[in-house]
Amino acid sequence: MNDIKVNNSGVYINPENVQDTLRNYMLVDGFDITLDLQKSKGAYIYDSKHQRFLLDFFTFVASNPLGMNHPKLYTEEFIYELGTVAVNKPSLSDVYCKEQAEFVNTFFKYAVPDYFKYAFFIEGGALAVENALKAAMDWKVRKNFQKGYKEEKGTKIIHFKEAFHGRSGYTLSLTNTDPVKIQYFPKFDWPRITNPKITFPLNENNLKHVIELENKALAEIKQAIADNKDDIAAIIIEAIQGEGGDNHFRKEFFIKLREICDENEIMFIIDEVQTGIAMTGKWWAHMHYIQPDIISFGKKTQVCGILSTGRIDEIEENVFRKPSRINSTWGGNIVDMHRFRKIIEIIHEDNLVENARVQGEYLLRKIYELQNKFPHIASCGRGLGLFAAFNCSTTEQRNFITSDAQKEGLMILGCGEKSIRFRPNLAITSDEIDEGFEILERVMNKI
Repeated sequence: MNDIKVNNSGVYINPENVQDTLRNYMLVDGFDITLDLQKSKGAYIYDSKHQRFLLDFFTFVASNPLGMNHPKLYTEEFIYELGTVAVNKPSLSDVYCKEQAEFVNTFFKYAVPDYFKYAFFIEGGALAVENALKAAMDWKVRKNFQKGYKEEKGTKIIHFKEAFHGRSGYTLSLTNTDPVKIQYFPKFDWPRITNPKITFPLNENNLKHVIELENKALAEIKQAIADNKDDIAAIIIEAIQGEGGDNHFRKEFFIKLREICDENEIMFIIDEVQTGIAMTGKWWAHMHYIQPDIISFGKKTQVCGILSTGRIDEIEENVFRKPSRINSTWGGNIVDMHRFRKIIEIIHEDNLVENARVQGEYLLRKIYELQNKFPHIASCGRGLGLFAAFNCSTTEQRNFITSDAQKEGLMILGCGEKSIRFRPNLAITSDEIDEGFEILERVMNKI
């Protein structure tokens, strides 16, 4: 399709001046590129400031599911639809429209496991987590009233070290990756648990170490529950800790968490903001492990929110039944909903959940090959589907690789102390993965 003219306002900023223009009014500390929203295509971002394409293993921090301008999205018909929907922004918590219903119906038809009963939509991943916490708190406090408590009790959240759950009110008390993100803001002193992340490769010695960490974490959780009788609303954990360093957990650990939640009237929340929507080779990463009570979602879903099982119905007046307990003006975003409805259909039609699994296996093999070629730099390769990473020997090495890779034509991010994470789009091909690793090898040969 020919380029569509999108700017009829008469306002024009030269691509070379975009950052300087923005810098007059706001902090500009991102990548030194000017994204061309029309020339970018598939796995390639076009940087109109430097007039070059970059292979994209970044995907806007794992939020772009299909790559740029997917041919089934970038059609005159769909762009007209999207533009028509975008002219107005209704308050979906008050009024309803067919586009909203079509999205929700498609979401539950293809992407939502049948054990989830309720949905809530909002703009922003942190606010998705925030409302998951509120749903659990409301549930637990009301449970305690049924037990005979006369005062509110049941609002504490058990969470893990190296977690990132957002930067909003309640989530600030959970996030503990980079101190810059949370310092000086008021926080609750909620139980923070040892992180029993897997050390890769998961050989006999590493497995023994991980099991020791799991036992320590479980003991800490049980002690926190004992020390805060009837005051724990939820345990929350990321399916895989992303920003914290692509930290994976064993299925056996998830099962133990599930048992503890069931035994102690505690909600089990899994944060799927970064791991959700096919990235791990299933629609949701938790499907590899266990059934939670609530999940939060965002990024690839375009619109954010939470899903809940029927366990919430143990309280009749829960947040999904009692008006105004959780709410927002926009109720999500109708434009994002309409776009995501089409994205879901494309993922289904093009079998991209399976592609993520298959290409993820190939990606992990390439990481192992890289480790063999550069054992002094790369180690601890790990991945689930396309959600993959490896460690560098030092933070300085990692920072050099991510920076120089961009100069060589590859967009890729770090995470944790010294890890490099891969977040390609769901339609990525083996040839594109090969191209990315050719760039990484060129960069690593400079070290």
